[in-house]
Amino acid sequence: MSKSTTVLITGIGLGIAKVYLSRPNHIVICSVRSAKTDVSDLKAVSKASDSKLILVYIESTSKTDPTQAVADVKAAGVDHLDVLIANAGGMPEANKPLLELGPDELCWSVQVNAAAPLLVLQAFLPLLQKADSPRFAVISSTSGSIEFMKNISSFIFPGYGAAKATLNWLTMGVHLSQEWLTTLVIHPGLVQSEPGNWVAKQIGMAEAPTTIEQAAEGVVNAITNATRESVGGKFLSTSDGSVLPW
Repeated sequence: MSKSTTVLITGIGLGIAKVYLSRPNHIVICSVRSAKTDVSDLKAVSKASDSKLILVYIESTSKTDPTQAVADVKAAGVDHLDVLIANAGGMPEANKPLLELGPDELCWSVQVNAAAPLLVLQAFLPLLQKADSPRFAVISSTSGSIEFMKNISSFIFPGYGAAKATLNWLTMGVHLSQEWLTTLVIHPGLVQSEPGNWVAKQIGMAEAPTTIEQAAEGVVNAITNATRESVGGKFLSTSDGSVLPW
């Protein structure tokens, strides 16, 4: 049997996991916050031949969970990682206006949306280095684009936008400093998830325009076809194929 393609998706990423598990000979590792997280839908996803699901626990504010997750996947027989998708993220529960944003809310958002993906990358680096063509993808947002702020008034989500801008900066730094690694910064579109629909309503839309299935297919296709030359140093919108401004 050929070498399995191993993928880690933080923050569950049910739609993305479905796409990868539908492909044969894939090991899909999904991280959830804790053993109390409901993963029944994830476990029920049909799997192609020789594909399997592994669950690990990574809470985005934990400094030790990523290291433990590495130990857990190694114990499950994983010896390399082809794709790391930093999908976990979140918006501060109290989305305060910019001039009311406090340090606690801002620091929480940066921890969850920017520092946590970096910690996961650092922990899984040795496994990525054992892959033939390793890829590191972060799920970002147009809210993190400074240039786009004047188009979409993303300053109404200040903690989230600033954190995603930080994530973009960190990922560009990874791209420039790690020439062996293909990195992707992805905006999957405004997705019909619970937070995506909430954001859509804040900007006057009935619901988000991109379905979860469309977003997942776009993300997976972009990662599958990615080369360092084609995507490195770019901010990609996988919903329409455009390159976004930083």
